[in-house]
Amino acid sequence: MKLAAFTLGLWASQSYAFAPQTAQMKSRHYQNKATLLFSTEVAVEEKVDAVETVDVAEKAAAADVDVNPRLAGLALMLDDGTRKSHSVAQNSQFVSGFFAGLADRESYRALITSLYFVYEAMEDAMEKSMDKGVKALDYPTLRRSESLKKDMDFFYGEKWQDDIQPSPAAMAYVARIKEIAETKPYLMVAHQYTRYLGDLFGGQMMSGMARRSLSLENGDGTAFYTFDDIPSAKDFITEWYTSLNALDLTQQQKEDIVDEANLLFELNIDVLQELTGSPLKAMLTLAVNSLKEKRLWPFLG
Repeated sequence: MKLAAFTLGLWASQSYAFAPQTAQMKSRHYQNKATLLFSTEVAVEEKVDAVETVDVAEKAAAADVDVNPRLAGLALMLDDGTRKSHSVAQNSQFVSGFFAGLADRESYRALITSLYFVYEAMEDAMEKSMDKGVKALDYPTLRRSESLKKDMDFFYGEKWQDDIQPSPAAMAYVARIKEIAETKPYLMVAHQYTRYLGDLFGGQMMSGMARRSLSLENGDGTAFYTFDDIPSAKDFITEWYTSLNALDLTQQQKEDIVDEANLLFELNIDVLQELTGSPLKAMLTLAVNSLKEKRLWPFLG
């Protein structure tokens, strides 16, 4: 899903929330238009994706070459199944929550803290797991716990382990990880897909946004989004998807993994919705600081 579309839905909802009472009818009118435009873009994007998928697969088969792993197997099921199940409202909640985490350092620190608890539980479960699929997708270069510890050191100082507690949403997320690790360990594949690929896909962009919004320098506080040992995210993701499609899973297990990935989207929204920062403030700060960096707004200093 394009960030521009996400931001459009977010901007419409934020504009309405801050509008004077006398202007609410007009705001609702523009919000509905924005939502319609957002929905139209999603629908068009899905149709284009579907056409491109068929076209690429047919051309590859005709040329007798390997098909992009994202266009087949469990990789396609996950990409397609998660994208189509997310409503406009859910996507707006996700982006609104993300920008709330960029509003100020306190909100961003709260986000990093929740992620720390999630990744500690997730990577501990992966370490202990005997599931062959989980082990096959457990690349050391993807692990995030150590990077998160660096960010925690920056925001909290020394001995922060004794001073932090998971938020209610983080506790629910961790509880789900522990539950499936015991009962259906193969579902951890959904967690690896949802968390690691999302981090890797958007890491550089997210890191830049956090740096500009919060005036962070020299990589301080953004180690979580940095993958120094992966020189090419595109090549790595292709390799990861190939390994994903090679897993020995039944059709029912694959469908269960897609369902779990969709549940994780909800759990992630819950974590983001706990953040108290102002999404509108974060967006404006990000825009202004981006213009300053590019020297497109010289009178800002």
